[in-house]
Amino acid sequence: MEYRQIVAVTGLTGLYQLVSTKNDGALVRSLADKSIKFVSSRLHQITPLESIEIYTYSDNVRLHNVLESMKENDAAITELVSGKKAAANDIRAYFATVLPDFDQERVYTSDIKKIMKWYELLKANDLLNFEIYNQQMADMDEEVMEEEASAEEAPKKAAKKAVAKEEGEEKPAKKAAKKAVAKEEGEEKPAKKAAKKAVAKEEGEEKPKKAAKKKED
Repeated sequence: MEYRQIVAVTGLTGLYQLVSTKNDGALVRSLADKSIKFVSSRLHQITPLESIEIYTYSDNVRLHNVLESMKENDAAITELVSGKKAAANDIRAYFATVLPDFDQERVYTSDIKKIMKWYELLKANDLLNFEIYNQQMADMDEEVMEEEASAEEAPKKAAKKAVAKEEGEEKPAKKAAKKAVAKEEGEEKPAKKAAKKAVAKEEGEEKPKKAAKKKED
């Protein structure tokens, strides 16, 4: 049995181990008397303890972190939980030693008392060892961060490829433009040569005319 298997069921006191799930509900085992019962999803809501967080004035704190802090000072828990006339101020004062910045308005005294009862049940079933669980949670968080980093990096790589493709397309265009200019220059040179030859021919035709004039004289 592991902490991740433990659930709370609305309408039922105590905590339960989730044995199996069905389409219309689940089979759960009580941590108190070990009895197994079926709970209908139409009548009850099943909440894993690992999904529960406690309100604070900053970031919410996971329940298992609060339970772990309780281990350091749990002498007063039994007395506060078993005492039917335990003052609400005493219960809240104790919880403040465990989680100093808990939200005083959103966390009710009944919530704190319920957490204390859960603590005793988990302790009786040796389910307060969170070292392995914390490592598993850290590994899961690391995997999520790596996936998010990969997801952020993918568009950047795609953008770089697009830029490289545009640059690759631009270079042949520049080369083609240079070739076109060179071709025009190449066509211009024969035209100039042809023009020079035409001028030379005209000059050559003009000289015989001068010679004819001399003969007439």
